[in-house]
Amino acid sequence: MCGRAKLPDDMSEIKLDLKVDWDEIADYKPSWNAAPTSKLPVVVSYHGARILTLMRWGLIPGWVRSWQQATKTARSTFNARAESIDARPAFRPAWQRRRRCLVIADGYYEWRDTDKQPFAVALGNRGPMTFAGLWDVWNAPEGDAVKSFAILTTPANALLRSLHGRMPALLQPGHWPAWLGETATTDSELKALLKPYPASGMTFWPVDRRVGNVRHDDPALFAPLDETKSAPLRL
Repeated sequence: MCGRAKLPDDMSEIKLDLKVDWDEIADYKPSWNAAPTSKLPVVVSYHGARILTLMRWGLIPGWVRSWQQATKTARSTFNARAESIDARPAFRPAWQRRRRCLVIADGYYEWRDTDKQPFAVALGNRGPMTFAGLWDVWNAPEGDAVKSFAILTTPANALLRSLHGRMPALLQPGHWPAWLGETATTDSELKALLKPYPASGMTFWPVDRRVGNVRHDDPALFAPLDETKSAPLRL
């Protein structure tokens, strides 16, 4: 499960790491509490050229007929189980059209099942995360084309299992070309990439419960509850 994300303060180094050919995010703003319906930075590949753009979080399938239906559908399509992406009607068209993307974040938040305490989750080196995503285009009745996406999830690794049974599907740099369609890859090979990220490369720590309210969006949300007593946890 992934329903809140921390977005990078600056995208310049990330664009270099991802070898972005075209940048469409002139109006990008960092966020410490991005939620579904927000616009997040996403990388897609078009004829081998990598494009960094912003898309709405919460996939709206092309067959949706109204904004009311789009809003209702997107409440349950911000995440997609990797095991069923080719079976669910909301995600199957995007999968079949090979509309795959990388969703960029610095970390995300998860609520512990037992007491709903929120935690920040990040890579051990605090580097950027690249989530596997599916995207689609919906043509609104007013004529606007809305691009939206879902973050794919896998079973949680050994570190995060104490928080929640699911986690985002994180892709390492060596897997980016295959996921973006830049190399010839079968569906079974793509699905094999969607597995729990190594627990040894991740960390998490408790954060303020203010993160539960989307109106709060400030750097303190991503900080440990007590920096003198609460050290990040890892395997």
